Amino acid sequence: MITIKTQYLNELRTEAKHLYSGKTLITDAPIDNKGKGEFFSPTDLLATALGSCMLTIIGIAAQNHNFNIDGTEVNITKIMESNPRRVGEIIIEFIFTEHKYSAKEQQIIKISAQNCPVAKSLHSDLKQTLIFNF
Repeated sequence: MITIKTQYLNELRTEAKHLYSGKTLITDAPIDNKGKGEFFSPTDLLATALGSCMLTIIGIAAQNHNFNIDGTEVNITKIMESNPRRVGEIIIEFIFTEHKYSAKEQQIIKISAQNCPVAKSLHSDLKQTLIFNF
């Protein structure tokens, strides 16, 4: 079953529709690659997917172990490389300000982040740098 249908609109812009929910998103080529940079670029979405996946898997683990991560944020930095043009590194900085976590909970958080499906799906050449601010 098809999950997402994407259409090329024009001027290096696409629109993707999530078929289950009907929600759409638009991508733009980045300014440094002939685009307008008015929306997320496909590589921005890659970095966003990694950070969102990590937060989601941490959230599942938190539910399973009876603690809360509400209010947790991530700052995501995408670093591009050339020859070939690709994402070379994604830095995910976790900011935990709402709650205090025990050493065991911190370990659960770190292991969960590293085992999210997006992280496991990316090529090993893509450096994933995780910073945890508890």
